[in-house]
Amino acid sequence: MLEREIVVKIQKYLKETPNVFFFKEHGGQYGTAGIPDLICCYKGKFIAFEVKTDIGKTTVLQQITIKRILKAGGYAVVVRSVEEVKKIIQALS
Repeated sequence: MLEREIVVKIQKYLKETPNVFFFKEHGGQYGTAGIPDLICCYKGKFIAFEVKTDIGKTTVLQQITIKRILKAGGYAVVVRSVEEVKKIIQALS
């Protein structure tokens, strides 16, 4: 499965989940490099999801950004499926 297909499935799940606000970070020249793919607020908690395939790896800049989010008190995780996102949201309920 391609990364964008995983992102679409996660977005569908998040749209159906009550008390969730999220947006898809679009890369490119107008985006900020290293920002996770999906930025989410769930019941007052900041969550950043970096989506990867089973073999995908984070870049050094993505790793730095994840560490900065964690240091600031947010949640930032690499996910590889919608099931992982569901478990995280359920754990924060």
